[in-house]
Amino acid sequence: MLPEETPIARTRRARRIHRALRERYPYARCELDFETPLQLLVATILSAQTTDQRVNLVTPALFARYPSAADLAAADRAELEAMIRSTGFFRAKADALVKLGSALVDRFDGVVPGRQADLVTLPGVGRKTANVVLGHAFGVPGITVDTHVGRLARRFGWTEEEDPVKVEHEIGGLIPRRDWTELSDAMIFHGRRTCHARRPACGACPVAAWCPSFGIGESDRERALALLAYELAPDSTVRPEPPPGPLPAPRPVPRPRRVGA
Repeated sequence: MLPEETPIARTRRARRIHRALRERYPYARCELDFETPLQLLVATILSAQTTDQRVNLVTPALFARYPSAADLAAADRAELEAMIRSTGFFRAKADALVKLGSALVDRFDGVVPGRQADLVTLPGVGRKTANVVLGHAFGVPGITVDTHVGRLARRFGWTEEEDPVKVEHEIGGLIPRRDWTELSDAMIFHGRRTCHARRPACGACPVAAWCPSFGIGESDRERALALLAYELAPDSTVRPEPPPGPLPAPRPVPRPRRVGA
């Protein structure tokens, strides 16, 4: 039986994984298109149960039609629903956006607040959405525990928790606060492109040497390379590829020891 991993060892391993992800995805960013905090807040609400790409197809016309919180508050419900229909759950999302606009006008003079304590009081806004907005529109570090970040944190052995708030706190104890937003983006990119939910590309993974879950997916390098879901890097015509040559040899990683255990 492998010895248990100490908290210090887990922190060191987590930071090695972070560095490797940063090297693989130097262009990682929020993939929702926006120019203002309000636009990012609206786009993030729309992104529930759909893809960022789908949201980005909808938001240019939406932002032009409803440029302010007051415009959202006064929106014609049928028109708004028609504009966002393709994002799914359009009735609930339209209701949230109208209520969001009203709350911003009534309580914040139509301006998106820059504090998590205020953001989470808004309709349709939880900690995940608040951290997205804080990290990318206000420069306030935050950990966005979406489905990818939660899945990868458990696969990396950083946590055994399922509750997003507990996952957020455990990750925050491993990685310096200044890196939280950048780490979240890199983990989301990795989850979408390499560490897939059903069939991760383990053999082409840059963190294979430090991942206790290595081998749950395709371990053969050539077959794993075929599983990668890569796209053009932002503002680039060059398709990013994983580095040539062998990856670091994976090694057994001890089970994390929970604090207080």
